[in-house]
Amino acid sequence: MAKINVQQTAITLLKVNEQDYISLTDIARYKSDDPTAVIGNWMRNRNTIEYLGIWETLYNPGFKPLEFDGFRKEAGLNAFTLSPQKWINTTGAIGIISKAGRYGL
Repeated sequence: MAKINVQQTAITLLKVNEQDYISLTDIARYKSDDPTAVIGNWMRNRNTIEYLGIWETLYNPGFKPLEFDGFRKEAGLNAFTLSPQKWINTTGAIGIISKAGRYGL
């Protein structure tokens, strides 16, 4: 796994099926000692959901737009929560991968 250094923070680059991914967990660690909470809050944001939905619409022919619309309508509400794994499983997303443990190893 390659790493880049951004503002004195090591960010892991992961290659999966010839596609490069950047570790959200490493980026979230820059903000907090609890990266899971940072990612969870980021996933709740309406702008995040809209961005992810647009990206998936453009690059993922298997993306499920009806499921995306459900998330978009709820995004930003106090009771709304969304994990990367739930996003992937529900919408068929390919722009985010979720692996358990440190780098999924």
